[in-house]
Amino acid sequence: MNRVWVTALVLIVGALVFRRAGQDYARYGKLTKATSTLQVLVFVLHGASSLLLLDSRFSTIDTGSPVFGLAALLIIGGLVLLATTLKSVGVNKAVGQESSELTCSGMYRRSRNPQVLFYGIAVIGYTLLWPSWSGIVWVVLYAILAQVMVKTEETHLKRAYGAGYVEYCEHTPRYIDLPGMK
Repeated sequence: MNRVWVTALVLIVGALVFRRAGQDYARYGKLTKATSTLQVLVFVLHGASSLLLLDSRFSTIDTGSPVFGLAALLIIGGLVLLATTLKSVGVNKAVGQESSELTCSGMYRRSRNPQVLFYGIAVIGYTLLWPSWSGIVWVVLYAILAQVMVKTEETHLKRAYGAGYVEYCEHTPRYIDLPGMK
């Protein structure tokens, strides 16, 4: 399958699923199990698209390169931090099925979307194993999907928590505290 078609397919499926997520948030104040599952599957689809967008044969990895060490560090570090954050907040809340209170502690003191950030770090590391232009496309594809999902969630959180969420946004960056990133 052509790389352009794969990219377009992932974007279209993501747009449809995140639109449905917005509808669930508006109707139920949380995601249904079906929509939550679809949202997770969008990122599984993105991950699987790496098989077509990257030259992901293990035999082509240059393990002697200093980039290999950086890639391994980013992958392992990103996934460990992701798992730690998921465990601290709980999987049901992380996938939008539980909406009890606004989480502003732990990793959420430094980033409003630590799972997105940490998985993104792992995605960048994975791409460094097979550096290429299509790898950059794969990273950008993740960034687009993550941004659309985050914007959908932010609309819901602002509606659900009002001024408390707005204040949290003023003090905590969306992803990472860099100039212009709040």
